[in-house]
Amino acid sequence: MRAIIHVDMDAFYASVEQLDEPSLRGRPVMVGGRSARGVVAAASYEARQYGVRSAMPAARARRLCPHGVFRPARFERYREVSAQIFAIFHEVSDLVEGLSLDEAYLDVSATVHDEPALNALGRRLKQAIASEIGLTASVGMAENKLLAKLASDYDKPDGLVLIPHQRVASFIDPLPVRRLPGVGQRSAQRLNDAGILTIGQLRKTAPDVLTALFGAHAGDLLRRARGIDDSPVRSGRLRRSISQENTLGQDVHSIEELRPLIQRQSEQVAEKLSSRALYARTVVLKLRSTGFSTITRSESLPGYTRSAGLIAATAWSLLQRWADWRKGFSVRLIGVGVSGLTASPDTDRVLD
Repeated sequence: MRAIIHVDMDAFYASVEQLDEPSLRGRPVMVGGRSARGVVAAASYEARQYGVRSAMPAARARRLCPHGVFRPARFERYREVSAQIFAIFHEVSDLVEGLSLDEAYLDVSATVHDEPALNALGRRLKQAIASEIGLTASVGMAENKLLAKLASDYDKPDGLVLIPHQRVASFIDPLPVRRLPGVGQRSAQRLNDAGILTIGQLRKTAPDVLTALFGAHAGDLLRRARGIDDSPVRSGRLRRSISQENTLGQDVHSIEELRPLIQRQSEQVAEKLSSRALYARTVVLKLRSTGFSTITRSESLPGYTRSAGLIAATAWSLLQRWADWRKGFSVRLIGVGVSGLTASPDTDRVLD
């Protein structure tokens, strides 16, 4: 069985702004568009209720939603959150195809062998993103990328939709042709003008009619209308690091309170190394303050390891050295990671 997951974060930029500034939660938030001639880069779902959309001129967005809150785009912050999300993706599969900062395909065929298991994995993925990062995602699951994309778009925001193999036609047939990936506004208008309004109508259209409308592209369009997509999930990068991090329920001001968490995270990192038959050369400690400034500290070892004890001891030493020169601190997130990965270290350089 082929098992594909498509994840699309909900109103990503605006949701990050609401995450970082809790007073914005539940309010219409628009990112970008602060200049007179600017455009909206992203709009929260609260803003979308007033008709505000991304790429809309800011002046129009202000008319539609005069009480909305505009925030400047912070792409460095969005990339940082995106990296955390993709780290969760890589815990699920090594076959991850990123489409943007907030969207990706995951091929989980190697670990999922039936549709109930696929649905359960999609649910766990959503829960991990919500609990570890504090954002919602819409997750679609199906036998190929095209259907998984249609599934994730079906019930936004915060959706979880599986398209079973036996229900592909009944699921996609009622959808407007504009919802079919690859059908843009002009193509949809051409189809609508020909009386083809839904994917089901498109699927039943005679090939010669589609050829007259779209030429050589007609065959591909008909395949997609049938839910057929053989394109693979293409992972654009090799795994370079493994990490585990947690956002704390309350700000922590004492490193002793963080020690048990460092130990637990180190054990989880070591378990991941072992399950992937990998060793690491460098230990990384990540900390985020209440003001959302993030620091990382790292230390390269004299050899390679997958020992939880050594990873924890190194991370603890990094934390002590960081705290020694600070008069006070407030930590809201801590993470332990490793990098410099290899599957075949020299035997005499493996550290226990």
